[in-house]
Amino acid sequence: MRPTAPNPADPEAWNAYLAEGNAKQARKRVAADVLLCDPAGRVLLVNPTYKPGWDLPGGMAEANEPPEDAVGRELTEELGLTVKPRGLLVVDWVAPHGPWDDQIAFVFDGGILTQEHADGLQPTDDELSEAAFFTLQEAGSRLGGRIRRRFEAAVRALDMGRPLYLRDGTPAA
Repeated sequence: MRPTAPNPADPEAWNAYLAEGNAKQARKRVAADVLLCDPAGRVLLVNPTYKPGWDLPGGMAEANEPPEDAVGRELTEELGLTVKPRGLLVVDWVAPHGPWDDQIAFVFDGGILTQEHADGLQPTDDELSEAAFFTLQEAGSRLGGRIRRRFEAAVRALDMGRPLYLRDGTPAA
């Protein structure tokens, strides 16, 4: 038999009850990336040192960090950029795979860098070996599987003017 919930009129008992329920709920990993362009319309990709292949700039959110703050922090740490996301392009639920539980991945619109910022861009920490701008076609060919599908959806969302929801990189019904 399930115990009766305490009355919200008893704040201490009520908060303890809610905390117990919160502790039993699933935790999600959160990734936040950005679609960032140069004045010629090329997109920025980064080459991480800790995994194979190119990726969108961004990274994992820290505990209780909003995704848009996480992408801003990652851009500052890894590229020395201060970019405020202009809007949401993609939310992608990523199914468990390999040793990883599921995750929620966001892609934000980072807008267009000035030519001066684009020309001077280089990694500022050891998590990236390279940062470069590519045409949409070149970028798509450098990105693998799920991240390529997320990138393509982000470009579509930017063109459509509305965010897209994906399930494991595929548009959800």
